[in-house]
Amino acid sequence: MSALVLLLVVIGSWVPGFVGTAAAAVLPWCGLALALVAVLALFSARRVLLVILLPALVWALAIFPSLPGFGAAPSADAAPLTVVSQNVRAHSGGAAASAAELAGHGADVIALTELDADSLTAARDALAAEYPYSYAIGTVAVWSRSPLANAQPLTLGLDWRRALRVEVQTPAAAVAVYVMHAASVRPGHQQDRDTMLSGIADAVASDPAESIIVVGDFNAASADPALGAIRSQLDWVRPTDGTLGMTWPAALPLARIDQVFVRGLDVQSSTTQRAGNSDHLATVTSVSVRGGDSDPAP
Repeated sequence: MSALVLLLVVIGSWVPGFVGTAAAAVLPWCGLALALVAVLALFSARRVLLVILLPALVWALAIFPSLPGFGAAPSADAAPLTVVSQNVRAHSGGAAASAAELAGHGADVIALTELDADSLTAARDALAAEYPYSYAIGTVAVWSRSPLANAQPLTLGLDWRRALRVEVQTPAAAVAVYVMHAASVRPGHQQDRDTMLSGIADAVASDPAESIIVVGDFNAASADPALGAIRSQLDWVRPTDGTLGMTWPAALPLARIDQVFVRGLDVQSSTTQRAGNSDHLATVTSVSVRGGDSDPAP
């Protein structure tokens, strides 16, 4: 019976809507449950191992796209770029601490989401000296050591602004950076999130930029079917630290809902980091920017 339940959960992660969203969140932990059942079977009824073989195979196929990866070796003719992103939790009073800690680790671009007016001001004050270029709209903002160009607010199909696009003018080439904070999900209320995820996929699909990185709080686990559209347009950045890159909740991360996607960039490393008192870990992604890219269109 337990094997059947696990099989249903795994298959559910391929179903669009709330079922798929919920199943994707618990999908990584189904592997632990399967391992526990297998261990118990070794000491009680080994024939049960045959029963869990199918759920284990289906789980492996479902989880494979979300498994850790390996970073590419730095290229001699490419410029390094480190982009960090964190949901700093509105009204937590920790935006300044998050910004300072992330800057202290040498980030070139810092993206923060779920900013209220006070936390935006605090982050600006903390980053002004080292990150002279910035752009903010709604609850999202980005700071950069390199100049920014063609900054744009994005609604992504909704009537409020929780996303942006800028072009970071690195020494090698311009990189289009998208920052988003997807709407929340709860039973019966996930259409806004799905609309935003579809909207960001449409935006990058029509973006002629050769180098793109998308970061932020997607409110969707790595295997969520709602990420299918953007996965078809960009490469999902796999954690390179040997983990699944869980980001939430920070005290005991159980799901990776803060995502990173790229196109035209070589990922050197990707990991997570605690910063401030947010309930999200930050994503830290280092890429190589190849020279000779054409400038992204506005």
